[in-house]
Amino acid sequence: MSLFDQLGSLLGGESGGVSGAVAALMEQNGGLAGLLEKFNSGGMGELVSSWVGSGSNLPVSAEQIQQLLGSEQLGALAQQFGLGPQQLSQGLADYLPQAVDKLTPDGQLPQGGDLLSQGLGLLQGFFNKS
Repeated sequence: MSLFDQLGSLLGGESGGVSGAVAALMEQNGGLAGLLEKFNSGGMGELVSSWVGSGSNLPVSAEQIQQLLGSEQLGALAQQFGLGPQQLSQGLADYLPQAVDKLTPDGQLPQGGDLLSQGLGLLQGFFNKS
């Protein structure tokens, strides 16, 4: 089962498409570290630092997501997961800060081991809470 299938199975319905898109973005960018580097190089380092670090998460807008990913990548992801580009960019804006926060519980990227398994375990605990 691929990462986006596993993440998608943690959530139902529309959010599953967004979680799948997050997983696909990680796969396309070399994991969580690669995805965060894409945000850093896109001028959003302050946002990423707040998501990874302890404390509150700064929000990201759907427009910032669109600017970072570009219409071609966003459109391809939206089509792959059965969402409209605007719906996906808003979903990513809502979901990414929380997902990154949960994938970095100690305020830094996990070191060593299987980051995919660690991340999936953390996300599963996050989304299975009542």
